[in-house]
Amino acid sequence: MAIRPSVLHHPSLSSLSLAAALALIAPQVSAQEPELIVTHAVATFGVEDLTYAADFPHLAYVNPDAPKGGEMSLSWSSGGGTFDSLHPYTDQGNPAVLASIFFESLLDSTLDTIGESYCLLCETIAYPQDRSYVIFTLHEAARFSDGTPVTADDVLFSYEILRDEGLPSFRANIPLTLAGAEVLDARRIRFDFNPDSQLRGRIEAAGGLPVFSRASHEASGLPFSDSRLTPLVGSGPYVLGTVDPGRSTVFTRNPGYWGRDLPINRGRHNFDSIRVEYYADAIAAFEGFTAGNYLFRQENSSQNWANSYNFPRLNDGIVIREEIPQGVIASGQSFVFNLRREKFQDPRVREAVALMFNFEWTNQTLFYGLYAPIDSFWENTHLEAEGIVSGAELAVLEPLRGRVPDAVFAEPPFATPPSDVERTFDRAQARRASSLLEQAGWTPGSDGLLRNAAGQALEVEFLNASPLFDRIINPYVENLRAIGIDARLTRVDGAQLSQRQRDADFDMLTGNFPMGYEPGTGLRQYFGSLGASESLFNVAGLADPAVDELLETVIRAETRDEMETATRALDRVLRSLRIRVPQWFNQNAWVAYYNHYRYPETLPPYGIGFLDFWWVDPVAEQALRDQGVL
Repeated sequence: MAIRPSVLHHPSLSSLSLAAALALIAPQVSAQEPELIVTHAVATFGVEDLTYAADFPHLAYVNPDAPKGGEMSLSWSSGGGTFDSLHPYTDQGNPAVLASIFFESLLDSTLDTIGESYCLLCETIAYPQDRSYVIFTLHEAARFSDGTPVTADDVLFSYEILRDEGLPSFRANIPLTLAGAEVLDARRIRFDFNPDSQLRGRIEAAGGLPVFSRASHEASGLPFSDSRLTPLVGSGPYVLGTVDPGRSTVFTRNPGYWGRDLPINRGRHNFDSIRVEYYADAIAAFEGFTAGNYLFRQENSSQNWANSYNFPRLNDGIVIREEIPQGVIASGQSFVFNLRREKFQDPRVREAVALMFNFEWTNQTLFYGLYAPIDSFWENTHLEAEGIVSGAELAVLEPLRGRVPDAVFAEPPFATPPSDVERTFDRAQARRASSLLEQAGWTPGSDGLLRNAAGQALEVEFLNASPLFDRIINPYVENLRAIGIDARLTRVDGAQLSQRQRDADFDMLTGNFPMGYEPGTGLRQYFGSLGASESLFNVAGLADPAVDELLETVIRAETRDEMETATRALDRVLRSLRIRVPQWFNQNAWVAYYNHYRYPETLPPYGIGFLDFWWVDPVAEQALRDQGVL
């Protein structure tokens, strides 16, 4: 095995002789082994694309001298605001927010790069040019929170337990990329890749898995799939402080955290504790913020943002209200159809239902014009499909002709036509929707409800756990009822919503499609046939062979141009299938916080990082204490 000194960048290796470095990476190898690239990081399309060299002192967007201390406190009320588990890697129970905070992976990403992953638990990455396998050498100092070393055996255990007993999406997708793993010694593990898997993202797939302590799992005596309130032991900067099931969690910074002084961690993980308060609904949560029960709030209600931020502490400067630009992909928030239901098999039915949601009226009347509409699955990026398909994108789609809607080739990407902003019921949209439903075999019965040839009424139930959504869904329901659809809103609590989603027992509910700038294997979880019947991510239950083929084209793209072209083609096809009714997105983060939190002057482009690299100003904190606020 040969090592390329030109890529031997890691600071801990730079002073070693070539012989010593070779011994560290692979002391027992055949002369026929290929030359290895040894590096501190990987990028999607090669180490030449890396932003940070091996000797970088800290990430560009952090304050490396940020003080440690204080508490970050926030709330959670979505889905009824409850939890009964601190184990996020099983489908049993309802895991708490931030339940994955205990765990690190071999690699970590940053908020100012796309497709770059840097060593965290690992010290070096070694792989041949063809990326047929990778060897991770663990950082010698890596420790779990109980003080025991993180070993290659722990990495192997984590990989195997997630592959065999983890969430359905892990069980379905890990074997597609990873063929197996082998412990080479206490600090080195080799992952071999499935030769049929995509080249891009292979190393990241292995290096991105969370790492658990084997000993902590075995000591628990519980099957991995069991829900629990005592988390597995991880190596992350935070450990469990206190937990009040369904009400609050406190995560405390581990004073002996092994990775505190790593360059990738300087200026990060600054709070002594992170507290999450749970509320039954968003109204109670907002009242809790104004009272100082928690001190940071990211607002997701335009009504609140427009009307409610006029309380005394804000006017006195104790609370800061800001709109922070964020150049991120829209979350893809949508009303999602359950395609497993026979009544939604016809795309004309889905399009008709979509036409009756009046975003323009909703935005103007209910949202104060603060939101932007969503059409693309990659809204707000250069990956959005546009215009009539042509050129390289057409070449990608041509093999699918006859297996995807003809409109993919003949028309611009589907977008719901704008509705009348002055009134919620748009008559032109209603006529178009009624025509589509008639074509699909749904005609008015004697009771005015649309019925199929078997006499069954077309029913659409919106499942919802948030009271704030009632004012949005109810006008939509009325529009659907006006054209003969037996629509209704059913309010459930968060636990019921989660369970019914798991059981695919719903017509429509609000879901998200969080896409990435470099789409990879995760696409299979959201849109792939494999595991569609049980995946928590493939909410719609989409199972389409043509989509599967197109997913693989994106995943296996070997150049950036190929990937971006295939992604636009995928966007075009997904939009043509009408699997969702897109809602809206916000180009700014709406935040309010008590005036002792600080963040760097220049924020990264892909996130505001309030849990990552913000900090508490001790002088300002004391001033709030002196005023009796804290």
